[in-house]
Amino acid sequence: MHQAFGLCAEPCRASVERLSCGHVARKKLPPVANEDRRTIGALLRTLRRAAGYRAVQDAAAATGFPAARQTIYAYERGGLTPSLQQFLELVEFYALHPREGAKPEEDLRAQAVAALTRALALPAYHVKRAYELIERLQPPLTEGRRRTGR
Repeated sequence: MHQAFGLCAEPCRASVERLSCGHVARKKLPPVANEDRRTIGALLRTLRRAAGYRAVQDAAAATGFPAARQTIYAYERGGLTPSLQQFLELVEFYALHPREGAKPEEDLRAQAVAALTRALALPAYHVKRAYELIERLQPPLTEGRRRTGR
């Protein structure tokens, strides 16, 4: 068993073996564009306020909030970009745990969906590239075989 990840039966010795054990060299991603960081921060800030959390510390103090106060400040001002998982957790929290004074539930949920849609369209989260890869990897259509859209 690999000590760190529990992926293979024997310790990995060479780079080829490492790849066969499930390790993949991580490719350094290009930095997130300033405009994308600011957009993601603005989406989170707007959604936080719509959920009734007027101040970051109010959200951070809420039971079950998925991030620290300083982290939210950094996200909202565009200093840091949340991972996609962290972004999803924050949007879900704001949409499902509003405070008194929040927008009506239907409006808040619609705003959360709009924030998700906008963020997933940004290059920061590589979703467009993932869909392009899916399209390229689709097997070619052959006679008697049709793709069905479900």
